[in-house]
Amino acid sequence: MDEDENLQAIMGLIVNGGNAKSSAMEAIMAAKTGDFAGADAKLKEADVALSEAHNSQTGMLTKEASGDHVKVTLLMVHSQDHLMNAITFRDLAGEIVDLYKKLANKA
Repeated sequence: MDEDENLQAIMGLIVNGGNAKSSAMEAIMAAKTGDFAGADAKLKEADVALSEAHNSQTGMLTKEASGDHVKVTLLMVHSQDHLMNAITFRDLAGEIVDLYKKLANKA
């Protein structure tokens, strides 16, 4: 993997991870106001962004597994951190949206 390809993959992780986290936060805010359709739509947006980030990561892993080793940089570590935080945040957002839905049904 050349340096330019590597940088594109890293930026794919950062941008898509950030987009996923933002969409997940927007889902929580929508659910908080009772907009459950909007919350579900935002969770789906987060899932799409995570899928795109995962594709970038899979490309990097595939190249590494095939023997095309890449130097690990602080930027690469940072991108992986963004992705893992986004995944965790998305999972938690789904649970919070579900809680708001249950609370709304009891009111």
